[in-house]
Amino acid sequence: MNKDKKAVALEYNSEEHAVPQITASGRGGVAENIIERARNSDVEIYKNEELVKELIQFKVGTEIPKELYEIVAQILIFVEGVDSINLTDN
Repeated sequence: MNKDKKAVALEYNSEEHAVPQITASGRGGVAENIIERARNSDVEIYKNEELVKELIQFKVGTEIPKELYEIVAQILIFVEGVDSINLTDN
């Protein structure tokens, strides 16, 4: 287990929320579990260490902060058609 590993899962459903929400967040074994569940569910995984550092500070169930809208929008465009994504730092 990599204790330094971090992961955040986001979900965006425009019919339910105007802004993507944090659906899971964790470090170490929790991060590995988030990534494994994403892989097993065919959820797109996008690696961005700086974004994970920012997002991991927020509670699960909260909307992403305004200052991160642009970068998250770019990621969502990149994974077009995917309802949820996981972010990891490695």
